[in-house]
Amino acid sequence: MERTFDDGRLIVSKTDRKGIIRYVNPLFLEISAFAEEEVIGKPHNLIRHPAMPRAIFQLLWDRINAGKELFAYVINLAGDGAHYWVLAHVTPSFDRNGEIVGYHSNRRTADRAAILQIERLYAELTAEEARHSRPAEAIEASTALLQQRLSDRGQSYDQFVWFLATTTSGAS
Repeated sequence: MERTFDDGRLIVSKTDRKGIIRYVNPLFLEISAFAEEEVIGKPHNLIRHPAMPRAIFQLLWDRINAGKELFAYVINLAGDGAHYWVLAHVTPSFDRNGEIVGYHSNRRTADRAAILQIERLYAELTAEEARHSRPAEAIEASTALLQQRLSDRGQSYDQFVWFLATTTSGAS
């Protein structure tokens, strides 16, 4: 079952450097079908959907650990087995000395037309990952495939995400 939420609403979560959830807003709890006590203190990958390519999470962690933001389409798994698509904006949080102390994620509902395009790419990436028994090899192979697909389009991942976000908006 797919769960959606209204445009203009944001799912918010904050984690520490290791991805342990420190804060979630009420919409996070509503859409994820978890109680607050079930998520606070747990790894954020608690909501990781198996259809989500590891290569995208590798890209995300590489980017935010380098102190940069990332926008990404993400499919999440709710506690009751439902799933929900989001356009996530993940940023590092810094202390007064400029050191990363955690991460902040705002997630908007994803447009249906964008989801249809991203699902095809993500299915291809997860199929490539499934061909490899070792996680590191799976990530390396799907990352290479991702880069090839993006190169074929003449786009970076950021450009691809923004292309989908701006050309499909309102097309669902």
